[in-house]
Amino acid sequence: MRGPYRKRRVQRPPQFSNFKPSGIPRKYLDSIELTVDEFEAIRLADYLQKEHAEAAEMMQISRPTFTRLIQQARRKLATAIIEGMELVIIGGNIDFEHTLHRCHDCGEVIQLPVDVSEEDCPGCGSQNVEDLARSFIMGRHHRGGRR
Repeated sequence: MRGPYRKRRVQRPPQFSNFKPSGIPRKYLDSIELTVDEFEAIRLADYLQKEHAEAAEMMQISRPTFTRLIQQARRKLATAIIEGMELVIIGGNIDFEHTLHRCHDCGEVIQLPVDVSEEDCPGCGSQNVEDLARSFIMGRHHRGGRR
């Protein structure tokens, strides 16, 4: 019998959680879900051009697991683009190293260690600040890990 899934290490949450074809109202679109760890695999392998072994080490998973994860993510991304679907990034069994805080008044985004809480925007002083990591772990984009 397999043990519990280990949390996957993610450097920081995505800045955006939804992508859709322009000009088509969301209500007419099918959607496909990409987990935050799949997003991180794409970021590391395709955006940052990391080798699978290095990316796996950064996520604290095995290289074969990383390879399966990136294959799943690429398949979902291709499906969304080719079939014109909305791509929705959701939580998962993850651990963030950093968080991003977005000010809803001035739009500034700052990166902080995950254990630091910033209540005011350093740019404009507003308290209308969203912790993006928290929204993926506890809020509207959350999906718990498998057991």
